[in-house]
Amino acid sequence: MRTSLEGFQDAFTHALYSGESSDMPALTLQPGFSVYRNTVLKGATDALVANFPTLERLVGSDWLRSAAAIHARLSPPTDPRLLHYGADFPEFLDGFEHAREMPYLGNVARLDLLWTHAHCAEEEPAIEIRALAHLQPSDLLSLRLTPRASCRWAWFPDCPAYTIWRVNRERLPMPDDINWQGEGGLLTRNAGRMQWQDVSAAECALLDACAAHLDLDQAIDKALALEPTLNLENCLIRLVSAGALTIANSVRPF
Repeated sequence: MRTSLEGFQDAFTHALYSGESSDMPALTLQPGFSVYRNTVLKGATDALVANFPTLERLVGSDWLRSAAAIHARLSPPTDPRLLHYGADFPEFLDGFEHAREMPYLGNVARLDLLWTHAHCAEEEPAIEIRALAHLQPSDLLSLRLTPRASCRWAWFPDCPAYTIWRVNRERLPMPDDINWQGEGGLLTRNAGRMQWQDVSAAECALLDACAAHLDLDQAIDKALALEPTLNLENCLIRLVSAGALTIANSVRPF
């Protein structure tokens, strides 16, 4: 059974974000409540804009602030750490009427979220190429690698979201001729520094398999199912060099 305090808190939150409440008119009709409501909404809007800097450069501050204010009313923060606010903002943008002509916005927002997740995660030791080079083929294939906590990736099959994100993140001019094809992005933090690079669907599949605790042999099968001509040596070199992988357990076979 809900307590009176819980009921008050729910009604108070509803009044803050909906702009109206029939449950506590004596409070909401006070001039000070409107000031407080505006302050809370501004704080949530400011947090969203700060958490999606690539979006801001892409669409402009005014557009993003307007969209963020609408989203803040529909989906208030649930965590006092506003750095983590906006987990459902990409889905909001996917269905946002004023973003219909920019269907890539939700995926650009997802990459901004991945940047934050990688940036805030614990930085584990990465496996090095020379460590893998010393293994026998059978030992290598039975190895269980796992993505590092400070590693995030995503594959976007319908649009060049990674190119659009990267160009704006690096504050570069937008190319005139972007190939409208699926792309993937890999974001890692190494020695406190954020890095990013493009990845293929097969490389994303291999990372997905490693995250699912499959051994390297099984992970390779998942990657080859998507790209039978995949150069496995180059694939592993790229992922390991990016600092994407570590050993899945504390027992190291070398």
